[in-house]
Amino acid sequence: MLLGTLLVLFLLGGTGPASAHAALRSTDPGDGSLLKSAPRHLTLSFTESVGLLEDSFRVLDPDGRRLRTGEPQHSPDSSDTARVTLPSKLAQGTYTVAWRVVSADSHPVSGAFTFSVGKRSLTTATVDTGPTEDPATKSLYNIARYLAYLAAALLIGTATFMAVCRPPDAPVLARLLRTGWWTLLATTLALLVLRGPYESGEGPLGALSADSLGRTLTSRPGVVLLARLALLLVAAGYLVRLSRRRRPYGWTGAAFAAGLAVTWAAGEHASAGIQVPAAMTSSALHLLATAVWLGGLTALLVTLYRAHLTPAAVTRFSRLAFASVTVLVVTGVYQSWRGLGSWDALTGTTYGRLLLLKLAAVALLLGAAAVSRRWTARLATGDAEAGAEVEVEAEVEAVVREKVPESVGGPPLPESPGEAPEPSAPAVGDEGTRHDPHRRALRRSVLAEVAVGAAVLAVTTILTSTLPGRAQAEAAAQAPAVIGASVTTVPFDVGTPGGHGKVQITLDPGRVGDNSIEALVYGPDGGVSVVPELRVSFTLPAKDIGLLDAELTDKGGYWANSFLNLPIAGKWEMKVTVRTSEVDQVSETRTVVVR
Repeated sequence: MLLGTLLVLFLLGGTGPASAHAALRSTDPGDGSLLKSAPRHLTLSFTESVGLLEDSFRVLDPDGRRLRTGEPQHSPDSSDTARVTLPSKLAQGTYTVAWRVVSADSHPVSGAFTFSVGKRSLTTATVDTGPTEDPATKSLYNIARYLAYLAAALLIGTATFMAVCRPPDAPVLARLLRTGWWTLLATTLALLVLRGPYESGEGPLGALSADSLGRTLTSRPGVVLLARLALLLVAAGYLVRLSRRRRPYGWTGAAFAAGLAVTWAAGEHASAGIQVPAAMTSSALHLLATAVWLGGLTALLVTLYRAHLTPAAVTRFSRLAFASVTVLVVTGVYQSWRGLGSWDALTGTTYGRLLLLKLAAVALLLGAAAVSRRWTARLATGDAEAGAEVEVEAEVEAVVREKVPESVGGPPLPESPGEAPEPSAPAVGDEGTRHDPHRRALRRSVLAEVAVGAAVLAVTTILTSTLPGRAQAEAAAQAPAVIGASVTTVPFDVGTPGGHGKVQITLDPGRVGDNSIEALVYGPDGGVSVVPELRVSFTLPAKDIGLLDAELTDKGGYWANSFLNLPIAGKWEMKVTVRTSEVDQVSETRTVVVR
């Protein structure tokens, strides 16, 4: 209930803009624009600062050949723009621009657009429409990120468990610390090596390039990973001292854990968008709370199975887990609001649906935690009763010793020189106590918490590489005014053998004002067909406008006109007339929406 209430308050309370993953704001020249003269530069503006790659721009001429361009750069005093110099002379025709940058939250973003010089032309240029990242590289990178989350949770959570819960000496906890450290070291190195091909969209073998690694080491994500490696090297000495002292150094361990958490906050969504200082603080606290809870649960579970553990230690961890959950709720709700921004984004975006999945898993985790708390309370109560019984028995034994000496014929009692030791409650890990059912139930509930917690971390890993709902909405709102061409396919049949086919008509950009129109006629075999005449006209019945003739001319294989003016937005009726011979022709009508 607390989580739901806070989520409502935060979602309804925020309307300011934000971004994570850079969204393209505008291009110069504009997408689909027709220029009288060739531009000297291409400039792209984004909603946040972006990092540039050597291959950030690929410009293809009307024949599909790549142009030699200058080195990608930021515009002066502006890190949210990308700019490249074009050759001094450009031939007339349509050019295709494919771009790729790295957003401030470390994720690559890519896209493409076209512009024309002098006249529009059919272009043979093709742009890769596949995923932004290479699938194999992305999979390996995400696996390494997930294992890094698990390792950090194990390392931080185990150290916190040892410091706060003060369990009896258990070598198994030292082994957990070493496992967490080595795993985090290995995954950080893997992320550092894979970062280059992940950004450039190459396959895993791209990691073998020295240039790729060099670019990574000088980039912000690379610097963050290097900082994490440095912290791990410092932590190695801390772990050696810890293994000798058998007890964590409080402030040193806390500083190390906070530093690790900041390396995640500096390389993910929190580092871009609104309220960056608050967001990074919240992200670091969220990671720390997750690590203390889930890593501590793992340490508790292993200790329950492999070593002795007093009920007092279990009770202390129960309190620590409750504090962690409180921090998780507050920081999680803030991050949800920051990433979503609206109710629609909760169900209408991939990020929102993943967040719902995570919330369901967290609710299940909280249920398992509540069960564990009940079993912990029962175990502690039972052990307190057992301790009281032992104390009563000791008092009775003392009275018997005093009132019934052995010489009178009483039963022989064991010698008890000095004061009898104070009875203590049985350890949770001691087999054979009367509270075995409680202990076994606690083990099962903690095991369930650990399993669900691993699933929560998996969803979290996917969330950190998913475009947030707020950023997706901003990208749509700030998209360039020209959004691309309208393509309509019109089948026709004049009723004679071989007299059927289709006309593909492209209206670019399909908006109010000047447009270009191109038409291709395809014959029965699917190939381009040459016809004696093709006419296209437009009317707007709602405003009683028309007939506007498109004035198509034969361009040698296709029909076109670069200057068709459609003055008003609405649903225009497009009439297409195809003449296949001197006497055979047919007209078809389709509706075209002009915005």
